[in-house]
Amino acid sequence: MNEADSRYIAERAASAGYSVASVAEEANVIVLNTCTVRDNAERRAYGRMNHLNALKRVDPSLRLVVTGCLAEQDRDRMKRLAPHVDAIFGTRELAELGDQLAAWQPNFDDVDFSDDRALVTSLGGTGDAVTGPFSHLRAFVTVQRGCSYYCTFCIVPHVRGRFDHRPKSAILDETRERLAQGAREIVLVGQTVNAWNDPASSDDFGDLARSVATLGLERLGFISPHPKDFTEKILDDLCSLEQLNPRIHLPLQSASDRLLRRMNRKYTLAQFDGIVRSIRQRLPKCAITTDLIVGFPGETASDFQATLDYVRSGVFANAFSFIYSIRRGTPAARWPQVPRELALERFAQLLDAQNAVTRAYHDGYAGRTVRVLIVGDSKKDARRLTGKSLDNVTVVAPKPADYPAEHWEGVHPYAQAPWLDVAIESAHVWGCFGTVVGRAARFADAGTPVMRPLLDLIATA
Repeated sequence: MNEADSRYIAERAASAGYSVASVAEEANVIVLNTCTVRDNAERRAYGRMNHLNALKRVDPSLRLVVTGCLAEQDRDRMKRLAPHVDAIFGTRELAELGDQLAAWQPNFDDVDFSDDRALVTSLGGTGDAVTGPFSHLRAFVTVQRGCSYYCTFCIVPHVRGRFDHRPKSAILDETRERLAQGAREIVLVGQTVNAWNDPASSDDFGDLARSVATLGLERLGFISPHPKDFTEKILDDLCSLEQLNPRIHLPLQSASDRLLRRMNRKYTLAQFDGIVRSIRQRLPKCAITTDLIVGFPGETASDFQATLDYVRSGVFANAFSFIYSIRRGTPAARWPQVPRELALERFAQLLDAQNAVTRAYHDGYAGRTVRVLIVGDSKKDARRLTGKSLDNVTVVAPKPADYPAEHWEGVHPYAQAPWLDVAIESAHVWGCFGTVVGRAARFADAGTPVMRPLLDLIATA
């Protein structure tokens, strides 16, 4: 959802005459899109605001904007803690943010970036979720915002509001627009995406997915669903689609029924496992991923053991695991907390268990050739590129010899034929490593051989 919002902001800025800066030091306007789902995200956001103040001291004309969930939650508090922020826009004010960017744009026509700004200590990193040569290939289409379920640990309903479903017609129009821009994969996004329904037609999420699939897209994904909203009818609709990616993210949070009740998750482990089995009956090779919380208030040794045992059963191809984080304004924040040291110990055990399962899942790719959608340069080594398989496994490979070495103006040739056939040579917890042996313009096309790298790089664990 945050990435979809960031792309919307970048597109609104581009329509107002901006281009995307590669680093913060080169920008006229810096937009910080924030999250508050965990305490660490909140602390990082305030830390980044303070770092960015160094740029404003050098260049008072620089505009710093904060948006997203933290801006929605902390609007008044943020004005006290970060008075140098020029504008604050909540999660439901993205259109107003776009209008403000357009209003500021004429003021920057004659800005001269002085050497003084270059002397500021680099803040590190480039803009996330903004337009790049490959960002349009996987397009996020928001279908629903907010949540009405009020899990006792979750701040989302308080900062994003209750369910707000986009009309089906608007979703289909945006999907057509993304496909016209070159999208190869459409990802339907919502806070509780499979709870979507169309106010006008009463269509459910399965109906929506079937309609989207008729528009000529190559691949279809969605995130993030709630287990309670998967009906047999919706599963039948989804699993009947040839374009559906074989990966379903199914947030469990805990395998203890007692904790699930405290969390207000509205299902039991048996019901959750029933959904897993229903998916596997329809898509036997589907990768199921999940979210897990360790150290939730009141978690006992037996509660944790239930989660650990379920993870060790091998049900999840991968999991996003977190130590419970207090969120102001939620019921769980007022309950007696699990000691931090104990939560850390349990988290380490859970991580080890899931890592073993994930590594075994990735081992299944070794020796095979896998088709992936290119993402861009590897974050750790610019001599390598990264792609995502249909089940969202990260695949890294040395760049082929015909990969452009310099910045490419216009449409990147690897964006024109973005499907890469990678011969997998080794598997790791993080994903797989291999060599690009072919690429194709369309997912269904046969791959055309590529030039092997001039110098083979050896994958490291």
